[in-house]
Amino acid sequence: MNYYDEEIIRDLTNQQFAFIAVEENENVLTICLDREEKRNAIHPHMVNELAFVLQYANHQKDVWAIKFKAKGKVFCAGADLKAFMGMLGEYESSIPEPNQPILMAELFFSVHKPIIAMVEGDVYAGGFFFLTGSTYVLANKGVKFGLPEVKRGLYPFQVMETLLRVMPQRKVIDWCIRGYNLSVEKALEYGLVTHVIEEGEMEKQADQLINDLKENSPSAIRLGLEAFRKIQKKEGQHEYLMAMLQKTVGSKDGQEGLTAFREKRKPNWTGE
Repeated sequence: MNYYDEEIIRDLTNQQFAFIAVEENENVLTICLDREEKRNAIHPHMVNELAFVLQYANHQKDVWAIKFKAKGKVFCAGADLKAFMGMLGEYESSIPEPNQPILMAELFFSVHKPIIAMVEGDVYAGGFFFLTGSTYVLANKGVKFGLPEVKRGLYPFQVMETLLRVMPQRKVIDWCIRGYNLSVEKALEYGLVTHVIEEGEMEKQADQLINDLKENSPSAIRLGLEAFRKIQKKEGQHEYLMAMLQKTVGSKDGQEGLTAFREKRKPNWTGE
């Protein structure tokens, strides 16, 4: 999808980003989530910045692979609910509004380059878009993966769909409706993680993987991934899943779950 005109995305080096840091070196584009004080929670404008950079990477022939990293102890805590409810706060970014609405769940599937997620901190809720959208997921030992939405009266609709692309169906459903934390060992067993990494070895292992990829034709890889995304794509379903999320948030249980979370108490469910 073309969220930005090609003339705009060519000018990457002169852009100012509020929520991510970007570096391009030796045919590799590195994107670092740079919102440590908010546990790298996804802000609406962070989505715009990600779309801008990923579209650049997809169209730039000199970019052969993409790496995702994150600052701090949490790789991504999911969506910043306050920001998505309109409390955006102040930020400075040169990235304009996109040409069309961006669905985070579909963003990665418009990129036809190998993506390596370097997970050195815990991941929750919407943070799984980074993992399910990646070609490889390298995760440190001890990292935890959590889907706590049902404990707050919500449900991970879009996350569920993307998880079903890489994990067994019953494991996904059980995880979504029970809301527990998953260990990195289980994540590897279920297919969410591709490599478990020893502490301090992440950069070395990622570089080795990049070197392996560089031995092969970047054009062949790009076209192969384009075909793979075409096979996977199902038009329109994420619009439906977003509508279901909004319906859930607006329910009595949804509002009670969010209120209880803010007040740090156990919610009182009614089933409404």
